[in-house]
Amino acid sequence: MLTPYDEFPVHQASRTFSFIPCTDYMWDDGYYFGVFNPDEGVFIATGARVNPNTDMFGGYAFINDNGMHSTTRFNRVWRGNFDVAIGPWRVEFVEPLKKIRLVMEENDSGLSFDILWEGVSPAFEEDHHSAENRGRLTTDQTRYSQPGVATGWAIHNGKRYEITPDKWFAARDHSWGIYAARPPLAPLQSLLPPVRKTGPQRAMRWWNCFVAGDYSGFYHLHETPEGVQTKMNDVFGTPLGGHAFKGWNSEPLHFVSARHEMNFAEGTRMLTDATMHLEDDHGGKWKIEYKTAAPPWMGQTMGYHPGSWKDGGTFHTYHGSEELAIEWETLDWTVQPFVYTPYKVSGEHLATNFGEGTGVEDKDNAGKKTHGVEYLMAVTLHAPDGSIHKGAAQVEMFINGRYDPYGFE
Repeated sequence: MLTPYDEFPVHQASRTFSFIPCTDYMWDDGYYFGVFNPDEGVFIATGARVNPNTDMFGGYAFINDNGMHSTTRFNRVWRGNFDVAIGPWRVEFVEPLKKIRLVMEENDSGLSFDILWEGVSPAFEEDHHSAENRGRLTTDQTRYSQPGVATGWAIHNGKRYEITPDKWFAARDHSWGIYAARPPLAPLQSLLPPVRKTGPQRAMRWWNCFVAGDYSGFYHLHETPEGVQTKMNDVFGTPLGGHAFKGWNSEPLHFVSARHEMNFAEGTRMLTDATMHLEDDHGGKWKIEYKTAAPPWMGQTMGYHPGSWKDGGTFHTYHGSEELAIEWETLDWTVQPFVYTPYKVSGEHLATNFGEGTGVEDKDNAGKKTHGVEYLMAVTLHAPDGSIHKGAAQVEMFINGRYDPYGFE
């Protein structure tokens, strides 16, 4: 089947773009866009992923206003309509890798928006993500991330948000390939031999896009239970990667070392503030201070995980309509930790990971108290030249199991 993309001389396989040279149900391709204002404590995000081997295209849009979290989910069959659009939602690439228009037309969920997402420095292509178990690739993915600002408006249940680039910051990523098992489409673990854990195990993940005055950038880091940054055989893998820019056309400054000081809400692993000390490949010393600006959110309502849809499925599963399935809900996450219970999932897939770092990782934890791992942060950046800049960042930070640097068992 021909697609609009087949018009361009960019093929990297002998088939059309509608044919994926991988039959794994875990192969997908998609976007995440975040738009946020630390002064108002508001976070708006949207995204979608194509799963060619189920022939589904699913996505989400949500607004988190100081902990009140409202999500709209939608999906449809993919082949036959290759537009980056699902029902009232669409993405327009005004200038690829720089300016993207995000649109959610008026619909019954009460959430709509028209936002121009604009990068303030080039995207960072992360090291290729790969992992294997018993000789089979379980992760084989490319991803790039980018900081930005936003312009436009959003409306939720009659409340209007004016989005201006002086106060609204942005982050995004685009990834494709095999990331991780996506139940309920993944095989039942009981039918397979036990997973072999090889090499160092990850305990902490830190991912962030930041914009602060003249500077912007992206970096992520991953550490073992002992706090060591090293290559790991998992979905993230990279010890440390990222860069900073001073304006779009400046020379990138790649980070080569990072150490941190984090503080947490008493009795939890929920971040309250942090300081990162970084060094770039030119010897420049950076200090970035982060302070939580609103209650953190968790991604379980977006549609990736089993039980995120009301029928127990995900945005990669069929929900009764080839043209458009759409649903929504609002959850109160103003006080954390909180109780999160996925929608009913049938069979053994209830025991599958609902999201690392949340505490909702298996059927024994479902319904217990947890907290968000996606943070809206106010930022103070101390640049190598001694200048100080204010701004914002999206930070994803979670800790699994034992982590010695902060005494977590």
